[in-house]
Amino acid sequence: MSGTPNILAGRVAVVTGASRGIGKGIALELGAAGATVYVTGRTSKPGKLPGTVHETATAVTTLGGGQGIAAVCDHRDDDAVEKLFARIRAEQGRLDVLVNNVYNSPAAARWLGRKFWDVPPKAWDETFDIGVRSHYVASVFAAPLLIESEGLIVNVSSPGARRYIHNAVYGVAKTALDRLTADLAHDLDGTGATAVSIWPGIVNTELLQLVPADVNGRRQVTLPGEGTFDLDAAETPRFAGRAVVALAADPGRSTRTGQAWKVADLAEDYGFTDVDGRIPRAD
Repeated sequence: MSGTPNILAGRVAVVTGASRGIGKGIALELGAAGATVYVTGRTSKPGKLPGTVHETATAVTTLGGGQGIAAVCDHRDDDAVEKLFARIRAEQGRLDVLVNNVYNSPAAARWLGRKFWDVPPKAWDETFDIGVRSHYVASVFAAPLLIESEGLIVNVSSPGARRYIHNAVYGVAKTALDRLTADLAHDLDGTGATAVSIWPGIVNTELLQLVPADVNGRRQVTLPGEGTFDLDAAETPRFAGRAVVALAADPGRSTRTGQAWKVADLAEDYGFTDVDGRIPRAD
């Protein structure tokens, strides 16, 4: 479905945390499908990791079909988030897709593979404030627009909601996020609007691209207690984007509302692939 030109022409989307990584991949695919995409995040100037909201917005527009609009926004600031959606109403008069993706990956990376007694309480606050609360806040302020358009909320979650991944804090946060998805869908029932979680696999983001090749030329990452993963076989960030496009374009997506879906399963259901033609699976 992602290969259909302008399948989302006339639609308006917001992707939070889209300076880089999965958020950027989703924004690019929505733009490639013809949508106007508001790209949000704090990064307005290049830092240690590549990518800014302005660069992503430009890339969305350059793809053709859609338009990228940069919106610098700290999703810890409720007033700023409220103003973002007021701006969208004023400029566009509608909103069709909200992708809640914002997450502090560099901060979370410090605690990978740690036992809970080695993970400080501040890690809980960092994870929940950005990875759960911010999703709720954006959904609150987006809801009136999404109900008017019978739109879609997509929460970028993880199989960590069902099994142990990374550490206790990560798993509890992803479980909370999937519970949020279910409850948003419950409240949206009867409005025509829908809410789903998606579960990407191992994604070759800019952060993981910093992992060097070993003596055999293979780029691998070992996650304590989880195994060793071949990053050259990982998903690209645009694979998740193609899942969002397929969901947004599906007139029957109400059958999926309130549930969490693996991106690879959605690929098989909707018939899309990653940019290299594969359907990568990390499990």
